[in-house]
Amino acid sequence: MSCRRTLAVLISSLALLSFARAGDFRAAWVASVYNLNFPSRPGLSPEEQEDQISRIVETAKHLGLNALMVQVRPEGDALYRSELEPWSRFLTGVQGQPPGYDPLAVFIKEGARCGVSIHAWINPYRAATDVSAARASSHEVYQLNRAIRRIGASLWLDPGDPAVRRHVTAVVKDLLQRYAVAGLVLDDYFYPYPSHANPKGTFPDGSTYARYRAQGGALALDDWRRHNVDELISDLHEAVKSIRPNALFGVSPFGIYTHGAPASVHADLDQYRDLYADPVKWMKEGWVDYLSPQLYWRDGGPQSYSALLAWWRSPDVNPQGIPIYPSITLDKLSSNWSSSEVARQLMLERSIKPRGDGGFIIWNIEPLLNNQRGVAGVIERENGGAVATR
Repeated sequence: MSCRRTLAVLISSLALLSFARAGDFRAAWVASVYNLNFPSRPGLSPEEQEDQISRIVETAKHLGLNALMVQVRPEGDALYRSELEPWSRFLTGVQGQPPGYDPLAVFIKEGARCGVSIHAWINPYRAATDVSAARASSHEVYQLNRAIRRIGASLWLDPGDPAVRRHVTAVVKDLLQRYAVAGLVLDDYFYPYPSHANPKGTFPDGSTYARYRAQGGALALDDWRRHNVDELISDLHEAVKSIRPNALFGVSPFGIYTHGAPASVHADLDQYRDLYADPVKWMKEGWVDYLSPQLYWRDGGPQSYSALLAWWRSPDVNPQGIPIYPSITLDKLSSNWSSSEVARQLMLERSIKPRGDGGFIIWNIEPLLNNQRGVAGVIERENGGAVATR
């Protein structure tokens, strides 16, 4: 299943950047956090990890995907040679320990060989998934100590501290200046999800908010939190475009914007009120090149996939026609979904016409690598049809 070693090897960085804009966007998420997808476990040799990268990229190519969203910053760390942050512990088992090669550089090289564009996926605010894990001396918990908040067993950067925004923006600039990625993408982790450790509305940012008010700020707490995230999105958009004008900047928000959007959908949790992020504003302001709302529900249910996709692509919500590439989950293949539900959602993506480019992002690559419940064949057939008919 190896990619043909043709002129694809000679594709330039510029060609790779524009490739993601041509026609439909057909992608998959490659998660490094908790070793979900890559590497399969920490401590593998460089050769073993490089073999895994080749298999991931070649599988994407074989199934008709043209992009991979590779998680290169899961917890204030790096799966690339960073000037600002330590090597990820998910590579070696020890944060800060060099893995003996550069994973992102290999992804980009293999992507060029196979005609698959590589997008750098980062988590801007999550500082540690496990507070008990050892951290390198160069980690942000020491640099930004005043902005660190503990949420259960995790550590979080306070979005309301301007130093956090400056640091994340500096990380993005450093990354884009040295790697020819096709784009930068964020997922849905802004303020942390409500949980037993973080009941709704209780993120521990009282001192930061008090400082903001003492400096003359007038926004109510919820509006201020959304404004903090807005500032980061605006700054990152500017950073991406100033360094790599042809690179794409996207966000993958939670699939439900807020209650009543649309009216037919039942929502216990929403992006706007619970995670304090306003992706509809980002589309209207032109701060994103695309959104990939996480539509991880069966079609026709209380959170109907088709109803939500139609809402995100509607001209009232999205007057500029910003591309909406729904994230489609494969996780539920391990419980009560069959691959026919995935096929249906891909068909609906094509039938619910976008005003801009169409496409999707599969969460995540692992079931495709293992062909769980025959889903790899579904993706390959659907992509073949999309290429032939669009």
